[in-house]
Amino acid sequence: MDSEARFEEYMAHLAAGLGHADRVAGLQGYCTGLMLPLARKSVEPMASRLDPLHASARHQAMHHFVAKAEWSDAELLRRVAQWVVPKMNLSDGGYWLVDDTGFPKKGQHSVGVARQWCGMLGKQDNCQVAVSVSLACEQASLPVKWQLYLPESWTEDPERCAKAGVPEEVNFATKPQIALQQLQSLLDDGAPPYCVVADAACGTEAAFRQSLTDMGLPYMVGVTSSVKVWPPGVEPLPSKPWSGRGRPAVATRRTPERQPVSVKTLALSLPQKDYSTVTWRQGCRGRRNSGSSSISVTEVRRAA
Repeated sequence: MDSEARFEEYMAHLAAGLGHADRVAGLQGYCTGLMLPLARKSVEPMASRLDPLHASARHQAMHHFVAKAEWSDAELLRRVAQWVVPKMNLSDGGYWLVDDTGFPKKGQHSVGVARQWCGMLGKQDNCQVAVSVSLACEQASLPVKWQLYLPESWTEDPERCAKAGVPEEVNFATKPQIALQQLQSLLDDGAPPYCVVADAACGTEAAFRQSLTDMGLPYMVGVTSSVKVWPPGVEPLPSKPWSGRGRPAVATRRTPERQPVSVKTLALSLPQKDYSTVTWRQGCRGRRNSGSSSISVTEVRRAA
């Protein structure tokens, strides 16, 4: 089967989840436009390239499909997973990759746009941000959950949300909270409890790490150097016994001899022989590698 036939078969699989036959042409046109070698992958240049003699009408139809037609993004993501996941080699297990992606934007009317950190630009700028969970293995990765992040400047402005078409039931949630909701949804749907990988934007939050533990998910996350941990061989005292009044104590106890230390302090206290270089994959500038301590992550208890 040639590439064109495979593409048509894939489009037919996705179109079955649109809910109405009138939306099929919009899906095919938009996805075809994304595959074209265009400098800008917005609707207008796509329409001009796909149907130059009727560019205005095609532009209007494609814009309606993207912005107005009522189809489920969750259903299409599910159908993408149905198509791709069976072709991924998960014999050695997989990983859930938590990440957020920034999209530079002009103006103030696009849903969720605000001046915030944009990873694509590497700085604070006007952009939208989406939180995603991807299924990954050595061979490939695939986004299976994807949700737009709404800053508080949006959720605290009902009029602005209504004008942009944001559903009334959408409330503010931090990016780690959105990621946890996405992971819980995957588990509820029967997804395997693969290891969660996330950067320090999520990993530094003790509540995020604790929630992963409560969900039965192992994790490998980035943290900042100021995060407090219990070094190997040092453990906190158990919480105070419940007196029978009020809520039972949950915080662990510390003494002058039993104190957590920052990750930076612990790292600087290790001898050079406890470090080695770990190389994990080929990047655009050569093999990717980083220094690593020989101390197991299970040996260091977090102090939160």
